[in-house]
Amino acid sequence: MIKSTLEKVISEDLAEIWSRLESDEKRLVVDNFVIHNFKKNQIIYAEGETPEYLWCLIKGKVKKFKDGIGGRQQILRLHRPVQYFGYRAYFAQEPYVSSAAAFEQSSIGSLPMKIVEELIHKNQNLAWFFIQELSRNLGGSDTKIVNLTQKHIRGRLAEALIVLKDSYGYEDDGSTLRIYMAREDLANLSNMTTSNAIRTLTSFVNEKIITVDGRRIKIINESMLRKISKFG
Repeated sequence: MIKSTLEKVISEDLAEIWSRLESDEKRLVVDNFVIHNFKKNQIIYAEGETPEYLWCLIKGKVKKFKDGIGGRQQILRLHRPVQYFGYRAYFAQEPYVSSAAAFEQSSIGSLPMKIVEELIHKNQNLAWFFIQELSRNLGGSDTKIVNLTQKHIRGRLAEALIVLKDSYGYEDDGSTLRIYMAREDLANLSNMTTSNAIRTLTSFVNEKIITVDGRRIKIINESMLRKISKFG
């Protein structure tokens, strides 16, 4: 990608960071920013690896996950454009404690964390950006922990569907989720077995809250789904 085109992509897609940079800092970012194309399910980084890059999802979807007992996977977070990820472990000076993979074919930018660290030392506004990002993520993680431990199965699955809706929105029909997940992935996101996820989905269909066609889920009673999610 020629530099002028790359700069246009960065300035538009990474606007939150770009707007905080001085002209010399912008040149440093453009000179070190690389765009990668990942296939569906391709690993971006793995648990235990040493963090080297700030990753930015430009197009597609990314899941952050951790393998638990018996190899069962827990989806910790789903990223959407334009979100940054993979930097917390670097700031903590530790290996990655989870893995990230493309949930579908995705374009993802990378910037060496050494460059990010250099910029943060010079730029207080950029430092505050990362402090705010980390703080929001921590708050979201705390909320998810409570929900996964205290809500019943119906509440957990309803919440997962609402999160998918709020994160990715609907297709043009105004009701079909703009993300197609296997039952196993829904179960991993909701902290339940695949069989429980299937039974709960069937229950929601029978109650005319959703309809299901393969991996396509259509929400037909969002208010009821939010009620189940809230009171779990």
